[in-house]
Amino acid sequence: MAALIELSGIERVFQLGDSAVHALTHLNLTVDAGEYVAVMGPSGSGKSTLLNLLGLLDHPNAGSYRLEGRDVTTLSPEEQARVRSQRIGFVFQSFHLVPRLTAAENIALPMTLAGIPPDERQRRVTRALADYGLANRASHRPNELSGGQRQRVAIARATIMQPAMILADEPTGNLDRATGEDVMRLLEELNGQGVTLIIVTHDLVLGARARRQLHMEDGSLRRDERTCASPT
Repeated sequence: MAALIELSGIERVFQLGDSAVHALTHLNLTVDAGEYVAVMGPSGSGKSTLLNLLGLLDHPNAGSYRLEGRDVTTLSPEEQARVRSQRIGFVFQSFHLVPRLTAAENIALPMTLAGIPPDERQRRVTRALADYGLANRASHRPNELSGGQRQRVAIARATIMQPAMILADEPTGNLDRATGEDVMRLLEELNGQGVTLIIVTHDLVLGARARRQLHMEDGSLRRDERTCASPT
């Protein structure tokens, strides 16, 4: 497999008053295209900082980040936004849907921002609504949807631009167990189709579903474990 992500010598330091907090320290990491990775560790270990860096929502103080062979740390903010829109999908614990938009409009939003023609947007949204069991919820706003339906809208929105990878931050954190299982099955089906899936989780059971577990502690990668087990 080709390397999708290559991190080399990554450092991320935050200034809190007179103190420097090293959120990530000397981080080196390679993730191949199509991998299923769980990033695990206690609060403050650097999990979310790593996810934000991978998603180009934050920038390292030192080191390089190559995505699909391209050093994205050297890109302008506009170029990074374009890469983020076209190659990276996000799924958050709190859904992050736009309250005033319908399910269909939320799913279409990345395509609208990317300037994709209306006919193509409509075609893709119609298919996504059907694929995620949301056809009869197309005109509903987020406050009219269940937690599971909102997360399915979020996944549809994350994948509508056909990204190379999905970054999921505690994707089942606000869901009951059965609904969370449905959401994970959707994400794992996407991974089975070749999309790289990286999840951040405190849940050991959820993390064990991934074929690779990265254990973070104090801003460092302490263990990198691979399993052969298939997701259940």
